[in-house]
Order: sequence, then structure tokens, then C-alpha cells
Amino acid sequence: MEFIDLQAQYRMLRTEINQAIQEVLDSSRYINGPQVKALEEALAGFVGCAHGVGFSSGTDALLALLMAWNVGPGDEVITTPFTFIATAETIALTGAKPVFVDVEADTLNLDANRIEAAITPRTRGIMPVSIFGQCPDLDAINATAQAHDLFVLEDGCQSFGAAHKGRRSCGLTTAGATSFFPAKPLGCYGDGGMAFTNDEELARKLKVIREHGQIEPYRHALLGINGRLDSLQAAILLAKLPHFEQEIQARQEVAARYGTRLGGKVVIPVIRPENLSVFAQYTVRVADRERVRGVLAKAGIPTAVHYPIPLHHQEVFAGLGYAREAFPNAVQAAREVISLPMHPYLTAEQQEQVADALLAAVAG
Repeated sequence: MEFIDLQAQYRMLRTEINQAIQEVLDSSRYINGPQVKALEEALAGFVGCAHGVGFSSGTDALLALLMAWNVGPGDEVITTPFTFIATAETIALTGAKPVFVDVEADTLNLDANRIEAAITPRTRGIMPVSIFGQCPDLDAINATAQAHDLFVLEDGCQSFGAAHKGRRSCGLTTAGATSFFPAKPLGCYGDGGMAFTNDEELARKLKVIREHGQIEPYRHALLGINGRLDSLQAAILLAKLPHFEQEIQARQEVAARYGTRLGGKVVIPVIRPENLSVFAQYTVRVADRERVRGVLAKAGIPTAVHYPIPLHHQEVFAGLGYAREAFPNAVQAAREVISLPMHPYLTAEQQEQVADALLAAVAG
């Protein structure tokens, strides 16, 4: 059994994907080919934003947005300690300080009610993460930001296709960013990402930053990065996009089957009624996690842990000075979370195997 079965998806979409790749090969326009612009327009429309700007990764999209806002030394950006390091890493790379706020005990998303207390005169913005494919309370976060004249950058690297109160992730705040890493809900065959905004000037700056800050050949107005999205990756994503809504629905069905078998026996994901999650991961919580993972591994069930070390425990952020138990919800989650196989092509029979093994492990 595969944790995420990319081969199953490829077998289903082989003809469209191969044709899209061949068109790029025939054109030899590997950089800034027409597929990039077509994807930017298609995904901006999907999200409900005026502008999509392709990047070489979700991390680069986040970094470029912070650079476009001139975030730098002396600034602070509020975020979550329970996420992949790229979230806080991009803040630190600008020279700014990541300021952590604990997560909700159930959804594990940034707790909107705790943000106000973390705001200082140096705070420039808030970077919530839509963890595991579900948006946090972005209306509340936006309201807090507006009251203090802060930007909100949604790290939607796990949540492209999700919705909050009927509106798509990455189009709900000042700007959003997502990742097309192969394991993501909409993934390419390498690295890729995109930034989204309704701000025309911000979009213009992003396009300059991703090209080494270049505004015309060999004239550089801004400090930039080499952050372009490859034509091949854009072509693959365009081939997958017509099937994406169906895959989102399939993810709902997979999650519902897990919930039916596991609910009340282990702690399953809590999805707020106003949210549609894309279940980038299906993450449950168990005591004695390593023993449970070992039992599952012996049964041929792959698992993963997202994330075993909260960011304020990472060596690279030791200088921030947080106590180890500073964010108790994040710390406890890091000790208990375990992600099960999750993808649109997971069969009911495979899920029964997973559920049977997990319940036996928990009972044992």
C-alpha cells in the first residue's frame, strides 16, 4: 500500500499528462512558456483572485511575498509553531523575527483568539497556515489584522482546493501561497508553487522578484530570487486541473470512510462546519505513537508524522528564547499526531485494512 499513490493518478491521467509534456518538449520553451501564464490565469480564477504568480516552490512564493512587502530586520511576523519549517524559515530569511502563537487544541490551526496578545509595535503581519488542508478562522484573523494595519499571508501550501465559508483557500486574505510539491492535493512532478493576490502592484513586484529583481534585460530594480515556475511543471498541472474537483470530492469520501470506522475510537480530524478540507493529510492522534506505528508497519501500512518537532523546539530557532512548553497545544500535538494513507484513489478495501490495523494497535 502507498501512503500517497501518485502512480494510480498517473495511470488515470496518462494520456493528458504525456501530451502536455510532449507539447513543451516540442516547443523547447522550458522557461516562461505559455503554459505558465495559462496556469496562472486558470488558478487565479479557481481561487477567485485577480492575480496568480507562479513560483519554483511554495516556499519561494511565501518568501517573495514577504520580500515584496519589504519585511526585514526589526520586523515581526506572527505564525504557528505547528507546521513545516518553511513557514517560519521564510520569515527568518528576510531578517524578521517569527513570533509564535499556539494552535487550537482540536483543529491544530493557529488560534485566532491568541493573536492579539502577540502583537507589538514591530508586528508587520500574520502568517496563518491552513494545516492538513483546512483553513483557520480567517475572518477573525483578517479582522485583527485590519484593526492593527497588518497584512495576512495565508500559507495554503497544504490547502489548495479547500474552502472557508464558500470561498477558496489562497483567496481569503491580503495574499496567499500554495505548493505543488508532488504529494500536495494538486501536485506537479517536481517543485512548484504560486502566489495569489488581488493587489495589482503586489503582483507586479512578485513577477519582478522571481526574475532576480529584473525589470528589463540586465536592469535590476529590486533584490530578487531565481524563483520561476518551469513550463513542464505548469503543463502537468494544467493537465491535472480538469480532474481536480473530482479528486477533492473523492478526498471527502475517503475521509468520511475513515471517520465512520475510527470515530470515537481514536481522535480523528475536527473539521469546522464552515470549512471544506482537502485532507492533504488524514491525521489522527494516538498515545504511544511509535508503538502504534510499529504495529502498522508490520501490517504493511505506511504512516507519517506531521510534525514531530514544534518549531520553537528546532535548533535553528533556539535564539528566539521560547520555553519548551510555551505552546502546550502544539507540543502535545507533536507527540501524538500520526498521518494515515490518504489520496483520492484509496479504495474502501485498503481503508478497511488501515482501520483494522490501527484499531488493533490502539487496543493492544
